[in-house]
Amino acid sequence: MHSVVLTKGVPDFREGQVSFDEDGHLERGKTPTVMNPNDEFALQAALQTKVKHGGQVSAMSMGPPGYADVLREAMTVYADDCYLLSDREMAAADTWATAITLSAGIEKIGEPDLIFAGFKTADGETGQTGPQTAWCLDYPIITHVIAMEVDEDERQVRAKRLVEGDVDEIETVTAPLPAFIVTDPEYEPSYRKAAHRLRKKHLKAETEIRAEEYEEYLSTWDHADLNLDPEYIGLDGSPTIVSSVDPIPKAPAERDATMVTPDDEDAMAEVLETMRPFATGD
Repeated sequence: MHSVVLTKGVPDFREGQVSFDEDGHLERGKTPTVMNPNDEFALQAALQTKVKHGGQVSAMSMGPPGYADVLREAMTVYADDCYLLSDREMAAADTWATAITLSAGIEKIGEPDLIFAGFKTADGETGQTGPQTAWCLDYPIITHVIAMEVDEDERQVRAKRLVEGDVDEIETVTAPLPAFIVTDPEYEPSYRKAAHRLRKKHLKAETEIRAEEYEEYLSTWDHADLNLDPEYIGLDGSPTIVSSVDPIPKAPAERDATMVTPDDEDAMAEVLETMRPFATGD
Protein backbone atom coordinates (compact mmCIF):
# COMPACT_ATOMS: atom_id res chain seq x y z
CA MET A 1 0.00 0.00 0.00
CA HIS A 2 1.72 3.17 -1.20
CA SER A 3 0.36 6.55 -0.09
CA VAL A 4 1.47 10.00 -1.25
CA VAL A 5 0.66 13.04 0.87
CA LEU A 6 0.68 16.49 -0.73
CA THR A 7 1.74 19.34 1.52
CA LYS A 8 2.54 23.01 1.17
CA GLY A 9 4.47 25.68 3.00
CA VAL A 10 2.48 28.66 4.27
CA PRO A 11 3.40 31.76 6.29
CA ASP A 12 3.46 31.26 10.03
CA PHE A 13 0.41 33.30 10.96
CA ARG A 14 0.92 32.98 14.70
CA GLU A 15 0.99 36.26 16.58
CA GLY A 16 4.39 37.88 16.42
CA GLN A 17 5.54 35.78 13.43
CA VAL A 18 3.94 37.68 10.57
CA SER A 19 5.68 40.63 8.92
CA PHE A 20 3.72 43.29 6.98
CA ASP A 21 4.93 46.19 4.88
CA GLU A 22 3.63 49.73 5.32
CA ASP A 23 0.65 48.98 3.04
CA GLY A 24 -0.41 45.98 5.10
CA HIS A 25 0.84 43.41 2.58
CA LEU A 26 2.37 40.18 3.79
CA GLU A 27 6.17 40.08 3.48
CA ARG A 28 6.82 36.39 2.78
CA GLY A 29 10.59 36.82 2.82
CA LYS A 30 10.46 38.11 6.41
CA THR A 31 7.77 35.71 7.64
CA PRO A 32 8.73 32.15 8.66
CA THR A 33 7.28 29.34 6.55
CA VAL A 34 5.64 26.30 8.17
CA MET A 35 3.69 23.30 6.95
CA ASN A 36 0.07 24.08 6.16
CA PRO A 37 -1.81 23.08 9.35
CA ASN A 38 -4.59 21.24 7.49
CA ASP A 39 -2.02 18.95 5.87
CA GLU A 40 -1.39 17.27 9.20
CA PHE A 41 -4.81 15.60 8.95
CA ALA A 42 -3.81 14.18 5.57
CA LEU A 43 -0.58 12.86 7.08
CA GLN A 44 -2.51 11.32 9.97
CA ALA A 45 -4.78 9.53 7.49
CA ALA A 46 -1.75 8.18 5.62
CA LEU A 47 -0.19 7.06 8.90
CA GLN A 48 -3.39 5.22 9.81
CA THR A 49 -3.24 3.43 6.45
CA LYS A 50 0.40 2.51 7.03
CA VAL A 51 -0.34 1.17 10.51
CA LYS A 52 -3.19 -1.05 9.32
CA HIS A 53 -1.92 -2.12 5.90
CA GLY A 54 1.83 -1.58 5.85
CA GLY A 55 3.51 -0.20 2.75
CA GLN A 56 5.06 3.20 2.27
CA VAL A 57 4.15 6.85 2.82
CA SER A 58 5.74 9.56 0.66
CA ALA A 59 5.38 13.29 1.32
CA MET A 60 5.50 15.65 -1.67
CA SER A 61 5.60 19.41 -2.04
CA MET A 62 6.17 21.93 -4.83
CA GLY A 63 8.02 25.09 -3.94
CA PRO A 64 11.38 26.82 -3.45
CA PRO A 65 14.37 24.97 -1.94
CA GLY A 66 13.34 26.20 1.52
CA TYR A 67 10.32 23.92 1.35
CA ALA A 68 12.65 21.08 2.28
CA ASP A 69 12.06 22.24 5.85
CA VAL A 70 8.32 21.87 5.28
CA LEU A 71 8.89 18.27 4.24
CA ARG A 72 11.03 17.72 7.32
CA GLU A 73 8.09 18.97 9.40
CA ALA A 74 5.80 16.61 7.50
CA MET A 75 8.16 13.73 8.23
CA THR A 76 7.84 14.36 11.97
CA VAL A 77 4.14 13.47 11.63
CA TYR A 78 4.97 10.54 9.35
CA ALA A 79 6.74 9.84 6.06
CA ASP A 80 9.12 7.19 4.80
CA ASP A 81 10.55 9.50 2.13
CA CYS A 82 10.00 12.97 0.68
CA TYR A 83 9.91 14.59 -2.75
CA LEU A 84 10.46 18.29 -3.48
CA LEU A 85 9.47 19.60 -6.91
CA SER A 86 11.48 22.77 -7.32
CA ASP A 87 13.05 25.10 -9.86
CA ARG A 88 12.52 28.61 -11.25
CA GLU A 89 10.25 27.40 -14.02
CA MET A 90 7.69 26.32 -11.39
CA ALA A 91 7.65 29.68 -9.61
CA ALA A 92 4.52 31.86 -9.33
CA ALA A 93 2.22 28.98 -10.27
CA ASP A 94 -1.51 29.17 -9.63
CA THR A 95 -3.44 26.12 -8.44
CA TRP A 96 -3.83 24.71 -11.96
CA ALA A 97 -0.12 24.91 -12.85
CA THR A 98 0.67 23.49 -9.40
CA ALA A 99 -1.68 20.57 -10.00
CA ILE A 100 -0.03 19.79 -13.34
CA THR A 101 3.39 19.74 -11.67
CA LEU A 102 2.25 17.62 -8.72
CA SER A 103 0.51 15.11 -10.97
CA ALA A 104 3.73 14.74 -12.99
CA GLY A 105 5.65 14.12 -9.77
CA ILE A 106 3.17 11.48 -8.66
CA GLU A 107 3.34 9.75 -12.03
CA LYS A 108 7.14 9.70 -11.83
CA ILE A 109 6.91 7.92 -8.48
CA GLY A 110 4.65 5.30 -10.03
CA GLU A 111 0.99 4.59 -9.33
CA PRO A 112 0.32 5.00 -5.60
CA ASP A 113 -2.77 3.43 -4.08
CA LEU A 114 -3.86 6.56 -2.23
CA ILE A 115 -3.10 10.25 -2.53
CA PHE A 116 -3.93 12.50 0.41
CA ALA A 117 -4.29 16.27 0.53
CA GLY A 118 -5.39 18.66 3.24
CA PHE A 119 -8.49 20.85 3.16
CA LYS A 120 -7.42 24.30 1.91
CA THR A 121 -4.23 26.16 2.73
CA ALA A 122 -3.86 28.88 5.32
CA ASP A 123 -2.75 31.47 2.75
CA GLY A 124 -4.77 30.93 -0.45
CA GLU A 125 -7.75 29.03 1.00
CA THR A 126 -8.99 28.04 -2.46
CA GLY A 127 -9.17 24.29 -1.82
CA GLN A 128 -8.53 23.75 -5.55
CA THR A 129 -5.12 22.10 -5.79
CA GLY A 130 -6.18 18.69 -4.45
CA PRO A 131 -9.23 18.25 -6.73
CA GLN A 132 -7.35 19.62 -9.74
CA THR A 133 -4.50 17.17 -9.16
CA ALA A 134 -7.02 14.32 -8.93
CA TRP A 135 -8.52 15.50 -12.24
CA CYS A 136 -5.08 15.52 -13.90
CA LEU A 137 -4.51 11.94 -12.76
CA ASP A 138 -8.07 10.84 -13.55
CA TYR A 139 -8.43 9.44 -10.00
CA PRO A 140 -11.75 9.23 -8.16
CA ILE A 141 -11.81 11.75 -5.34
CA ILE A 142 -13.53 11.87 -1.95
CA THR A 143 -13.51 15.21 -0.16
CA HIS A 144 -14.30 16.37 3.39
CA VAL A 145 -13.26 12.96 4.74
CA ILE A 146 -13.55 12.56 8.52
CA ALA A 147 -12.91 8.78 8.73
CA MET A 148 -11.81 6.06 6.33
CA GLU A 149 -10.89 2.40 5.98
CA VAL A 150 -9.21 0.51 3.14
CA ASP A 151 -10.34 -2.90 1.89
CA GLU A 152 -7.24 -4.38 0.27
CA ASP A 153 -9.04 -7.47 -1.02
CA GLU A 154 -11.72 -5.42 -2.78
CA ARG A 155 -9.22 -2.69 -3.73
CA GLN A 156 -11.46 0.10 -2.50
CA VAL A 157 -11.61 2.79 0.14
CA ARG A 158 -14.69 3.42 2.28
CA ALA A 159 -14.98 6.87 3.80
CA LYS A 160 -17.27 8.99 5.90
CA ARG A 161 -17.49 12.56 4.68
CA LEU A 162 -19.25 15.75 5.68
CA VAL A 163 -21.98 16.74 3.26
CA GLU A 164 -21.35 20.07 1.58
CA GLY A 165 -23.18 22.91 3.25
CA ASP A 166 -24.30 20.87 6.25
CA VAL A 167 -21.58 19.75 8.64
CA ASP A 168 -24.15 17.90 10.76
CA GLU A 169 -24.92 15.49 7.94
CA ILE A 170 -22.49 12.62 7.21
CA GLU A 171 -22.54 10.26 4.27
CA THR A 172 -20.57 7.06 3.63
CA VAL A 173 -19.09 6.55 0.17
CA THR A 174 -16.73 4.10 -1.51
CA ALA A 175 -14.22 4.50 -4.33
CA PRO A 176 -11.92 2.07 -6.15
CA LEU A 177 -8.17 2.30 -5.69
CA PRO A 178 -6.17 4.22 -6.67
CA ALA A 179 -8.11 7.10 -5.13
CA PHE A 180 -7.61 10.68 -3.98
CA ILE A 181 -8.62 11.65 -0.44
CA VAL A 182 -9.05 15.22 0.83
CA THR A 183 -9.21 15.16 4.61
CA ASP A 184 -11.42 17.53 6.55
CA PRO A 185 -10.16 19.34 9.69
CA GLU A 186 -12.66 17.12 11.55
CA TYR A 187 -10.74 13.98 10.51
CA GLU A 188 -10.09 11.55 13.37
CA PRO A 189 -7.80 8.52 12.90
CA SER A 190 -9.06 5.27 14.38
CA TYR A 191 -6.89 2.68 16.18
CA ARG A 192 -9.21 0.26 17.94
CA LYS A 193 -6.78 -2.65 18.18
CA ALA A 194 -3.97 -2.61 20.73
CA ALA A 195 -1.64 -3.97 18.06
CA HIS A 196 -2.38 -0.95 15.88
CA ARG A 197 -1.76 1.47 18.72
CA LEU A 198 1.57 -0.17 19.47
CA ARG A 199 2.57 -0.14 15.81
CA LYS A 200 1.67 3.54 15.54
CA LYS A 201 3.89 4.32 18.53
CA HIS A 202 6.75 2.39 16.93
CA LEU A 203 6.33 4.10 13.55
CA LYS A 204 6.17 7.56 15.15
CA ALA A 205 9.45 6.92 16.94
CA GLU A 206 11.05 5.81 13.67
CA THR A 207 9.87 8.81 11.66
CA GLU A 208 11.07 11.30 14.27
CA ILE A 209 14.55 9.80 13.96
CA ARG A 210 14.34 10.01 10.16
CA ALA A 211 13.29 13.66 10.36
CA GLU A 212 16.58 14.54 12.03
CA GLU A 213 18.42 13.34 8.90
CA TYR A 214 15.64 14.11 6.41
CA GLU A 215 18.08 15.06 3.63
CA GLU A 216 18.95 11.37 3.28
CA TYR A 217 15.32 10.60 2.43
CA LEU A 218 14.70 13.65 0.21
CA SER A 219 14.59 13.62 -3.60
CA THR A 220 14.47 16.94 -5.48
CA TRP A 221 13.16 17.04 -9.05
CA ASP A 222 13.08 19.96 -11.47
CA HIS A 223 10.85 20.42 -14.52
CA ALA A 224 13.32 18.51 -16.73
CA ASP A 225 13.22 15.53 -14.37
CA LEU A 226 9.43 15.57 -14.70
CA ASN A 227 9.52 16.07 -18.48
CA LEU A 228 7.39 19.21 -18.16
CA ASP A 229 7.16 21.99 -20.74
CA PRO A 230 7.85 25.35 -19.00
CA GLU A 231 4.98 26.90 -20.97
CA TYR A 232 2.49 24.79 -19.02
CA ILE A 233 3.81 25.29 -15.50
CA GLY A 234 4.78 28.19 -13.26
CA LEU A 235 3.64 31.68 -14.17
CA ASP A 236 3.47 30.95 -17.91
CA GLY A 237 1.13 28.02 -17.35
CA SER A 238 -1.15 29.82 -14.89
CA PRO A 239 -4.48 30.98 -16.36
CA THR A 240 -5.52 32.77 -13.16
CA ILE A 241 -5.60 36.55 -13.41
CA VAL A 242 -5.53 38.42 -10.09
CA SER A 243 -7.51 41.65 -10.47
CA SER A 244 -6.66 43.00 -7.03
CA VAL A 245 -5.25 42.04 -3.64
CA ASP A 246 -6.78 43.17 -0.38
CA PRO A 247 -4.23 44.05 2.31
CA ILE A 248 -4.18 41.69 5.27
CA PRO A 249 -5.43 43.71 8.24
CA LYS A 250 -3.28 43.85 11.30
CA ALA A 251 -4.86 42.32 14.37
CA PRO A 252 -6.07 45.07 16.70
CA ALA A 253 -4.39 45.29 20.07
CA GLU A 254 -6.63 43.91 22.80
CA ARG A 255 -5.20 46.20 25.45
CA ASP A 256 -2.70 48.99 25.89
CA ALA A 257 0.72 48.30 27.35
CA THR A 258 2.91 50.63 29.37
CA MET A 259 6.65 50.02 29.48
CA VAL A 260 8.13 50.20 32.99
CA THR A 261 11.83 49.96 33.80
CA PRO A 262 13.17 48.88 37.21
CA ASP A 263 14.96 52.20 37.73
CA ASP A 264 11.67 54.15 37.51
CA GLU A 265 10.77 54.10 41.22
CA ASP A 266 7.45 55.91 40.91
CA ALA A 267 6.23 53.65 38.09
CA MET A 268 7.39 50.51 39.94
CA ALA A 269 5.57 51.65 43.06
CA GLU A 270 2.38 52.00 41.02
CA VAL A 271 2.83 48.51 39.58
CA LEU A 272 3.34 47.03 43.06
CA GLU A 273 0.30 48.81 44.37
CA THR A 274 -1.79 47.42 41.49
CA MET A 275 -0.51 43.87 41.97
CA ARG A 276 -0.69 43.81 45.80
CA PRO A 277 -4.38 42.74 46.02
CA PHE A 278 -3.72 39.80 43.68
CA ALA A 279 -0.66 38.70 45.66
CA THR A 280 -2.63 38.67 48.93
CA GLY A 281 -5.63 36.94 47.40
CA ASP A 282 -8.00 39.90 47.87
